[in-house]
Amino acid sequence: MRVKRYVVSALPEAVSLIRSELGKDAVILNTKEIKVGGFMGMFRKKKMEVIAAIESNQSNPQAKPQRNPDPQVDAVVEQILQTAQRTATAVMEPPNVQAVSSVPIAEPQKDKIEREQFIIDEIRDLREYMLKLSKQQNNLISMSEHLIALREHLIEQEMELQWIERLIQAISDKESEEKIVFSKEQVWEHAAELLQEWLQPYSGSSISSHVRVVHFVGPTGVGKTTTIAKLAAEQTIKQGRKVGFITSDTYRIAAVDQLRTYANILNVPLEVVFSQMDLPRAFKQLEERELIYMDTAGRNFRSELHVSEVSSLLQTTEANETVLVLSMTGKTKDMSAVANHFCKYGVRKVLFTKLDETSVYGAIFNLIMNFELLPTYMASGQTVPDDIEKFQVDSYVKQLLGSNGL
Repeated sequence: MRVKRYVVSALPEAVSLIRSELGKDAVILNTKEIKVGGFMGMFRKKKMEVIAAIESNQSNPQAKPQRNPDPQVDAVVEQILQTAQRTATAVMEPPNVQAVSSVPIAEPQKDKIEREQFIIDEIRDLREYMLKLSKQQNNLISMSEHLIALREHLIEQEMELQWIERLIQAISDKESEEKIVFSKEQVWEHAAELLQEWLQPYSGSSISSHVRVVHFVGPTGVGKTTTIAKLAAEQTIKQGRKVGFITSDTYRIAAVDQLRTYANILNVPLEVVFSQMDLPRAFKQLEERELIYMDTAGRNFRSELHVSEVSSLLQTTEANETVLVLSMTGKTKDMSAVANHFCKYGVRKVLFTKLDETSVYGAIFNLIMNFELLPTYMASGQTVPDDIEKFQVDSYVKQLLGSNGL
């Protein structure tokens, strides 16, 4: 067995030296804190003594070609190493007990062995995790430039990494089956086909024609009121249906005034409700209307309490459904939190607004796939009733893939 002693400032430094000098199969036998240097016993510096060993019949592995540095992987590895260092230091430090005697207390041999084994297990886990990261890096290196370009594009589109990796792997498998390397056009063609295939089960949804009441919910500023006006104009002008409005957005006077303006233009009656108790009166006033659109107050719907408050206003004996309205200018994380809360109350249909104010569309895919939401409409701009259209999978995929798409 080949044994070597290292005196280093920190454990990660020793791990690096051990790996390079003794190889990946080396094990750490013992670690302890020591003091070195100084003058006449003073000003000594704390160091870490690490004893490592490897079986003598295992030769030092040949040096492997250095990989190209990846800042993200290196940052994760550095963080793991620092965590291991803190853990090791915490394990090795003796309890802070006030000394009652100058006589040192011997550490039981069993505790020492357990601590040493703990450090060895930590290093072994660390090594396995680093190998996993290295494998991921190697997979990235083995990808064609066109697959790498697709991956980078989808990351910029804020598609979640789990879906990106699944898509890249599927295209790579196709390359292996056909034993060729796809051209750029072929990569994007296959990406478009797969994305459309995954989204197809959620397509074709719209606001049901058999319901009489449609509630629109969503955070403040997502464009619920304007969206309601667009849909109402389509129903009154193009379909000739009798539409009525209800608004509970009494938190903002401007919201009521805005909807009242649209109601006057479209010659549609408007009822304002302040609580659930006002709903029977409002429905009574609109009993001759074929279709009723209800605008709800925009709140901080990342709070489940506010979601439950709005949900209490959606209770009615009429045939109804609820549509969640989300703006593409919002943060993906916030939209996911809102969708998660409303899904708990059975809301499945979603309408996306303000597509003209962004060039990033990955959040739509994430929300549909993660929460099994049914997209109904895509809205952009302020023009009533033109700037809205039904969700089409092929059109959306083209937006997602951008100018590289077909």
